[in-house]
Amino acid sequence: MISTAFTLRVLPGRFLKVALVTCVLTTALSPPAHAQQLNTESATAVKAAFLADIEVMREKFIGLAEAFPQDAYTWRPMEGVRSVSEVLMLIASEGYGFAPTALGGSAAMSREESQGLADITDKAQVIDHLNKGFDHARAEIEAVDPATLVSARALFGRERSTPELALFVAGDMHEHLGQLIAYARTNQIVPPWSR
Repeated sequence: MISTAFTLRVLPGRFLKVALVTCVLTTALSPPAHAQQLNTESATAVKAAFLADIEVMREKFIGLAEAFPQDAYTWRPMEGVRSVSEVLMLIASEGYGFAPTALGGSAAMSREESQGLADITDKAQVIDHLNKGFDHARAEIEAVDPATLVSARALFGRERSTPELALFVAGDMHEHLGQLIAYARTNQIVPPWSR
């Protein structure tokens, strides 16, 4: 409520007050996302949107992986932070496991095998794993029956709806895409889609 009062004092106006009240009431009266029921049609739409987003991320991650020269793959902005290749291999491992399993698909490898990917720094091998990881995620997610997506699933100890799961996974992957874009710009590398 403190922020509401602050907003009304700083930005007075009848329209703002109506919009703010509408927003507060909508938020307060809407059931939480995990309580909202999906039907097969809406679950299919969420799955399709998630797959489309994964394809966009594939193009961007592969484009950045190709744009970085081999000698920059071990670059990191500071000690204790992932290197270029470690970020790319994290995304490959998410394609092999996190992305498909969040929606009920199978992982391509065990957690231990996936963690071993972080040691790969060869550009050709990294790009190969990125392609294989995204291919695996796509195939597994496409195979998920939308009827299984209408109910909440447990992820990290909490029940989450399919839209929450898709946003959670995609949000994590997009965060690492932003990280890699910052790495590229710091190294005077222009992302391919910005040229």
